[in-house]
Amino acid sequence: MEIHGFCAWRPLPEVAHAIASVPYDTVDRAEAKALADGNPQSFLHVVRPEINLPDSVAPHDPRVYAEARAAIERLLADGDLIVDHHPAMYLYRLQMGAHLQRGIVACCNAADYNDGLILRHEKTRQDKEDDRTRHVRAVAANTGPVFLTYQDDATIDQLVDRVEESQPLYRVKAPDEVIHTIWKIVDVGPFVEAFRGVSRFYIADGHHRAAAAVRAAAELQEAQPGPVADEARHFLSVLFPATQLKVLGYHRVVSDLHGLDKEAFLAKLQTVLTVVPTAHAVEPLARGSAGMYLDGQWYTLSWTVPQGGDPVTSLDVSVLQDRVLAPILGIADPRTSARIAFIGGIRGTVALEREVDSGRATVAFSMCPVAVEDVMAIAEAGREMPPKSTWFEPKLRSGLLVHPFAP
Repeated sequence: MEIHGFCAWRPLPEVAHAIASVPYDTVDRAEAKALADGNPQSFLHVVRPEINLPDSVAPHDPRVYAEARAAIERLLADGDLIVDHHPAMYLYRLQMGAHLQRGIVACCNAADYNDGLILRHEKTRQDKEDDRTRHVRAVAANTGPVFLTYQDDATIDQLVDRVEESQPLYRVKAPDEVIHTIWKIVDVGPFVEAFRGVSRFYIADGHHRAAAAVRAAAELQEAQPGPVADEARHFLSVLFPATQLKVLGYHRVVSDLHGLDKEAFLAKLQTVLTVVPTAHAVEPLARGSAGMYLDGQWYTLSWTVPQGGDPVTSLDVSVLQDRVLAPILGIADPRTSARIAFIGGIRGTVALEREVDSGRATVAFSMCPVAVEDVMAIAEAGREMPPKSTWFEPKLRSGLLVHPFAP
């Protein structure tokens, strides 16, 4: 695989902690606004620019994208963002408790994405892809990296070990206690050569960012060929070895029981799954099981996992969809239904209880994490996973490294 260095926009070390923000797609508008309140340097002003506009302004209003450009120009004009003039790569280490993962920040080729060398496992939604494409074109930069993974490689690990021995650029401890440490790699040649031995990359997180980056590059090339469009054909990525990734479950909450009362719903459920009441919250750790919270009571749901079956339909999230959500609760398409919502595993079962106890939802399902090996196998088979199947933790912070298309 080919990777490239890039001339980054990045924070002054003394303001890195203020600029670094959660990814745009992990918070809603109200949450983003609250996080950025009182902090004009927060990168949320760039990646969620609607927080700077009245609530009456729609998320995809042209003024939103103009505000994104204005926000990043303010950071540059104020000197909060450094402009690097020589291409480099970076080592990005995440530490969450005892968990460590180390990735290389570089640019990948849009051509490799189009040629199927960067494998996907998720279908993008048109509205989200449109939004991020407009955002990329407005700021003329990749403001958030695509989270890629690859089969572990000993040569790359040794190169990373050597970089880690040097002085880092940043060490930012986020409010969630995750430590983000970044080193600059000036001599990129050994990494370029080492990654040539990697046969393919897999998108772990960031399908919409990847699709938008590639689409924006094509649009720029058609509208105005030249250096800016050429640089846009390389999109910002972070490359992590597969064995270092940590996947959590991606939970579901449903607003109602599709016209059923509690007893009728449980009766139908017991015809397709084994349902056992429990005295504690259920965080499933083995395939073939899930938790359910309904009317103040937790249940363990279980079923027999088929051996050697279809890699997609045998996933726990597929079983729940095919046996419960669609036929019993009437949610035929979870991508478009307004009756279902998704909660990342990092928020825990407490968040599920809160949704149900508050009345915002009627029933919640806690899901077992999907194995990274399953994600890669499904991508290699050219298949798609159900929506919201994987929640990777820890999350990268936005704003620490930006890939501009022009200095």
